[in-house]
Amino acid sequence: MTDAVVQKGRSLKPAAWIVGAILLVFLAQGVFRVGGNPEVRIQPAMPVIGQRTPVTIEIAEPRRGLSQVRVELVQEDRSALLFEKTYTPAAQVPFLGSGTGRDTILVEAGRRNFPALTGGEATIRVTSARAGTWLRRPDPHVVELTLPVRLTPPSLEVRSSHTYVNQGGCEAVVYRVGESAVRDGVRAGSWWFPGFPLPGGGERDRFAFFAVPYDMDRPEVRLVAEDAAGNAAETGFIDRFFPKPAQTDTIQVSDPFLAKVVPAILSRTPEFRERGTLLDSYLAINREMRDANQKTILELARKSTPGFLWRGAFVMMPNSKKTASFAERRSYLYQGREVDVQTHLGYDLASVKRAPVPAANSGVVLFAGFMGIYGNAIVLDHGYGLQSIYAHLSSMEVKEGQKVARGDVIGRTGETGLAGGDHLHFSVLLQGLPVDSIEWCDGHWIEDRIVRKLGAALTAGN
Repeated sequence: MTDAVVQKGRSLKPAAWIVGAILLVFLAQGVFRVGGNPEVRIQPAMPVIGQRTPVTIEIAEPRRGLSQVRVELVQEDRSALLFEKTYTPAAQVPFLGSGTGRDTILVEAGRRNFPALTGGEATIRVTSARAGTWLRRPDPHVVELTLPVRLTPPSLEVRSSHTYVNQGGCEAVVYRVGESAVRDGVRAGSWWFPGFPLPGGGERDRFAFFAVPYDMDRPEVRLVAEDAAGNAAETGFIDRFFPKPAQTDTIQVSDPFLAKVVPAILSRTPEFRERGTLLDSYLAINREMRDANQKTILELARKSTPGFLWRGAFVMMPNSKKTASFAERRSYLYQGREVDVQTHLGYDLASVKRAPVPAANSGVVLFAGFMGIYGNAIVLDHGYGLQSIYAHLSSMEVKEGQKVARGDVIGRTGETGLAGGDHLHFSVLLQGLPVDSIEWCDGHWIEDRIVRKLGAALTAGN
């Protein structure tokens, strides 16, 4: 019995030592397991600080995780807080939870959030607190990046004159920018019309085609030049603006019309979900598919060639009657009640059935296929963001990538898409924005608004 007890007591001693050792390790961790110095990467989007410079900060601390991060923009004795966040680090004793090991922080550094900022240099400072223990409070870890500050926008000089523009219409402007400019063009409300090098001009000479959108009744239009730091010079340049009263029309939506157009469109657009009734599906097509088609047109605008592919006045389909005008506000009536309102952004031209459709001007076929509400449609690129669309075609006689000359037959009129009868929907587009086509079909307008400003450039650009 005694030997057994002694043997049992001897067998407990190693276990006690192990427990004691573990306790000592845990105690040591509680004293010494402070957070490590985080790895910090400060990545500005540009090599200077301006009005607002985007900055990405990547920070990682795999030992105990992040504790607190503070981002400041510092210049001399002044500073602005850009970001501050407190995290919960892992417990100082191992295996008792985990913390946030890494984070990506997005901030903007510049005068927009530091009004006292001046020219010279400024420092982006990232201060990272390190997780402490019961007995230790380590110093924070600081990483800095110093950059030059640029707050003066590029120079901007308007070189053309007599800028007269209609609501829904186009114009051109010639200008010169300073050498620090990296982006320039015309801003009209939410629309942006980029500038291009002026063919035959000096190194800093630029031009832009622009439009006043059809739904803008006052010209909120500015010529803009920006540098890499986001500093922008702006100026007005429109001499006269001619608003146009809105036109209206009423479209009667009948059951036979719905039965004709809705299944035909849905069969060609399997990605579009059918709704409960023909009317519900029609309204979704008239709204949602219309918006989707506009996005397609905007995507095509970005593929425009930076060069003059056209020359002279554009031509509309000959021997045709205009049945609908540009920017008509249409009320859609079903069984006597209004079910929708949309704006018609082109000209409807009717002739005989399957009438030949000519290219309005020379260019390249960017799109030839089925496009929702437009049915069979062709989009021609005329260069520098200027394009034209031909819709509701019964047949198409060109392929994407094909070059065409003004007057070449590219298709035949029809009633595909949202069309009540055989006709052509025709519109000129500028950077994807439908504009009044009548201007581009007027030789006098071309001469007064385009050739007088870009005459030499038009020759040099061909």
